[in-house]
Amino acid sequence: MAALGEELLTTVNRLQDLVFNTIGNDSLDLPQIVVVGSQSSGKSSVLENIVGRDFLPRGAGIVTRRPLVLQLINVPSDDNIEPHTPAAVGGSGEWAEFHHIPGRQYYDFTEVRKEIENETARIAGNNKGINRQPINLKIYSSHVLSLTLVDLPGLTKVPIGDQPTDIEKQTRSLILEYIAKPNSIILAVSPANVDLVNSEALKLSRQVDAQGRRTIGVLTKLDLMDHGTNALDILSGRVYPLKLGFIGVVNRSQQDIMTNRSLQDALAAEQEFFRHHPAYRNMAHRCGTQFLAKSLNTTLMGHIRERLPDIKARLNTLMGQTQQELASYGDMHFSGKEHRGSLILQLMTKFAGSFISSIDGTSSEISTKELCGGARIYYIFNNVFGGSLESIDPTTNLSASDIRTAIRNSTGPRPSLFVPELAFDLLVKPQIRLLEGPSQRCVELVYEELIKICHTCGNNELSRFPRMQAKLIEVVSDLLRERLGPASTYVESLIAIQRAYINTNHPNFLGAAGAMSSVISTKQEKEKTAAIAARREKRVADKRRPNSLLAPSVNGTESPELEEVNGEHRGISPVAQQMESITNLARSHSRPRSPSTASHAGSLGQKDSFLTYFFGGKDQPMGAMGAGGIPARNSPSGLAQAMRQQEASNVMMPQHVTVQNPGFAAPPPPQIVPDYDAPPTFEEPALSEREQMETELIRKLISSYFNIVREMIADQVPKAIMHLLVNHSKDVVQNRLVSELYREEYFEDLLYEDDNIKNERTKCERLLSTYKEASKIISEVL
Repeated sequence: MAALGEELLTTVNRLQDLVFNTIGNDSLDLPQIVVVGSQSSGKSSVLENIVGRDFLPRGAGIVTRRPLVLQLINVPSDDNIEPHTPAAVGGSGEWAEFHHIPGRQYYDFTEVRKEIENETARIAGNNKGINRQPINLKIYSSHVLSLTLVDLPGLTKVPIGDQPTDIEKQTRSLILEYIAKPNSIILAVSPANVDLVNSEALKLSRQVDAQGRRTIGVLTKLDLMDHGTNALDILSGRVYPLKLGFIGVVNRSQQDIMTNRSLQDALAAEQEFFRHHPAYRNMAHRCGTQFLAKSLNTTLMGHIRERLPDIKARLNTLMGQTQQELASYGDMHFSGKEHRGSLILQLMTKFAGSFISSIDGTSSEISTKELCGGARIYYIFNNVFGGSLESIDPTTNLSASDIRTAIRNSTGPRPSLFVPELAFDLLVKPQIRLLEGPSQRCVELVYEELIKICHTCGNNELSRFPRMQAKLIEVVSDLLRERLGPASTYVESLIAIQRAYINTNHPNFLGAAGAMSSVISTKQEKEKTAAIAARREKRVADKRRPNSLLAPSVNGTESPELEEVNGEHRGISPVAQQMESITNLARSHSRPRSPSTASHAGSLGQKDSFLTYFFGGKDQPMGAMGAGGIPARNSPSGLAQAMRQQEASNVMMPQHVTVQNPGFAAPPPPQIVPDYDAPPTFEEPALSEREQMETELIRKLISSYFNIVREMIADQVPKAIMHLLVNHSKDVVQNRLVSELYREEYFEDLLYEDDNIKNERTKCERLLSTYKEASKIISEVL
């Protein structure tokens, strides 16, 4: 059984060397004994007694500032001296080796202490701080039992000197990291001259081992307890029960260390202490360093035997994970143009498939956090583009003056009877151009989104070859850039098509009659509202006026003045009546007129009719009228005469009125000499009632037609972009990649691997090889 135990420990040491040399950390959670204790608890002395050599640094404050992984390896010897006896300590044939200095053997253990101090300072610095990187030390001796121990920094409460302020937190975190591993055996060192309830080592071990199943208690300084007291109850397990029990030891005192008392004398004195002490002599065979070393060896062997199956199962899991990670880096050993060509085609196909699936929304890696791919294109069409079109006001940049100027310019030197249709064309075409900006922006946004999709199509396998990935993105970007031109040109032509022909016969177009009806309805509503407000104000004024000043009423009726005012507000204005006649005329313009209808229209005369409004009516001089109120044949039309009079009054006459005093003669107007070199200046007159009606009519027509065009553009632009840019790119991307990149002279450059990927693959291969070797080592003993 002892031979099997030694073999098991040798196996663990081999595993530890293998894992540490390859991985640099204990990822397998190998069985080991972790030594925990507060400062000045005697940890270092216990370890030196077990080894039988002075090799650990000593001093004030924290001396152990890096974990020390100590492997004690028993080597065969011809001597029949029992280990850890006074005769064994100090023998020849002992040496030490450090992992960071391979191949060098230390026979002088004073140099071992110096090397530990130097290596600690090299990594952890000189400010008394700690570092998690361990120091690996092996000690070969025929006088030691095979053990694996980990010495950790001692627990401290108050930082001293230039120690970090959080030194206690750092130390606790480091200790918990080691003792929390299920395969670690905790060696909790506590001084016997301090109450056990204050033991920091037992307090930490209870956090990770509440049942005390893998904790060994060590009581030091039994010889320093007050006279009349002893630790017999603790060593017997009656105070703090531990499954593995407590073991008492006696170390060298500080005076012994200062006087260089040898370990041989110290071990001999320890045996004498337990053998002759009245409280401990009955259990002396279960106390002392020799018993502690044998107990640790036996406990570690049993623990290894118990945990090896779990370690092998963990190894199998790690091998599977590492194999999967290695597969993600791809096969490094590809040779021959056939193999390289097939690999390039495979990567091209995956890239093109990822590009298409991202647009169609069938990718297996669809994000649930934000819109991506085709969903963002839909968002551009529906929200961004649609919202931009809806936000356009068709007449926001057209002032009343602009519309009046367009109406006048479209008639030339001739007076107009109706609102000229050419003015509507002149005004609506520039407004249609307002749709071009959002439409072109929509094309650009979809193009940018396709570029983003192209950059996100790489996978882990393709990331191995950065140059190939860059080339694939470049080719697809060129393809999208080629399709951007035709798509943008076609969208531009859609706007030009709408401006080329203004189709006023569109069934959804409001038309002249509908527009006029809307204008009249609006004007009537305004007049009605104004009349109501005027009557309300008049009533308020009448109530405030004295009774004597009120107009008398006859037979309970209002005065004629009030009746005239109220009648004017209650009725429809003459202009509104005339515009309503225009609407009726526009509605019946396309129908043939019967002789009776014509004669009836002629008999209407001048009373509030369309002709009355446009031909001057009440303001026309009688000399220009024929019999029955019909205009004379050779007299100018009322509209032309009104236009001439208005232009003469607005342009040629000064804008002021002179009141003639009957008693004085009016002075002659000053002679104004025109300056023919100066540009003509015109003061913009206020809109007449007719011009206001015409302006509002034009606005209604422009808005109606603009809405029709906007609806068509909102439907046609996304269709054009999908056909010319998106769908075309999806259809030809595979062929374009093959035609551009599948050339034998490009193979070597395309398959250039990133250096980081190479390093990761090499590391992964080495790790997998380590795990396989470790599994093989475990299989030798299981």
